[in-house]
Amino acid sequence: MLVTLERFSNGTALVTLNRPEAMNALSRTLRKQLALAFETLSSDDEVRAIVLTGAGRAFTAGLDLKELAQQESLGKADEYDPVPDPVAAIEQCGKPVIGAINGAAITGGFEVALACDILIGSENTVFADTHARVGILPGWGLSQKLSRMLGLSRAKEISLSGNFVHARQAEAWGLINRVVPAEQLVQVALELAADIASAPAEATRIYKQLIDDGAAMNFGDALAHERAVTGALNSVVSGQHISRSRLEVTTRGREQSRS
Repeated sequence: MLVTLERFSNGTALVTLNRPEAMNALSRTLRKQLALAFETLSSDDEVRAIVLTGAGRAFTAGLDLKELAQQESLGKADEYDPVPDPVAAIEQCGKPVIGAINGAAITGGFEVALACDILIGSENTVFADTHARVGILPGWGLSQKLSRMLGLSRAKEISLSGNFVHARQAEAWGLINRVVPAEQLVQVALELAADIASAPAEATRIYKQLIDDGAAMNFGDALAHERAVTGALNSVVSGQHISRSRLEVTTRGREQSRS
């Protein structure tokens, strides 16, 4: 299997790109398997948070350029054998996805990383957008997501130069949340996934969707959207539920303070 899937009893799952000899390059088969993995997890009510990582020294080096070079054009092969969009599958999964970026996330691999909700890196993490240098422009959202995440100037520096952005620079610019030792990366990501999975699944799903929907709107529309969505939901929450939840949150906070 080019993509492996592990489920754990605490409501988390680990998806691993498993083509390390090719730096997890996104061949047609790997893209199909990755999309299928997330479609499967999307309908699995036992899974409430997901970690995505790569085997070996790369997260993914992007589309398999050797495979693409054998095609007459990018579009013609997919006309007869359509490949599911793995980025759309990740984004539409509905479960929070943590990208454990273990190494290089290049071009199409960068786009796969940006499909995740949260990114954590190691000292081996490196990003690059080489679309302009290769002559294939992005189709999975990189040209729009990166500027919204980092600002226009930094996004243009990355995408127009094709220069590598290493872990500490990525952390300083807000591209990844933090840098952890490589040997601890997946475990740290799974622990965060477990924290997320311990919250009520439906509330987490709605909140994630609320954030994503609002990010695509201007600020005023996003505030109005929040009021419309949450007003109806909050109105049916009982005082008893709030009291019980408050006690659980307080207890959890004390336990975290002691650890």
